[in-house]
Amino acid sequence: MGTIKTWNKWANAHTYYGLDLLRVGLGVFLIVKGINFMSNLDQFVSVMQPFEDLPGSFIILHYVAAAHFVGGFFIVIGLLTRWAVAFQFPILFGAIMANFLGEMIPGNLIMAIIIFLACVFFFVYGSGKHSSDYYLKMQQ
Repeated sequence: MGTIKTWNKWANAHTYYGLDLLRVGLGVFLIVKGINFMSNLDQFVSVMQPFEDLPGSFIILHYVAAAHFVGGFFIVIGLLTRWAVAFQFPILFGAIMANFLGEMIPGNLIMAIIIFLACVFFFVYGSGKHSSDYYLKMQQ
């Protein structure tokens, strides 16, 4: 718990509007991807093809859509950002691995790696000073 408090103090002292815009952009991107997965089943089936032999692959469909949609919303408003980002890690790891197990699409691989790195950054950095987390903490 002390480590997270130290990270939060550092993040609040080094917050910039550019990082907040990056956080909001990441959240909006994840929301759009979640909506895309919910509305375009054929694309999702083609992405899931390398994982179809794994048990529980149907559950992955629901997890990806819900985690992107809800997690993206939480990241946009800055509420429970580290938790929302942590729920993205298995999805992004799967997106990266899907390029190696199935058909290699370099654009998707680069996009997945960039989003993964942004999620790692916000997992360490947190939501920043201009977020719901900071506002709620100040109300205590």
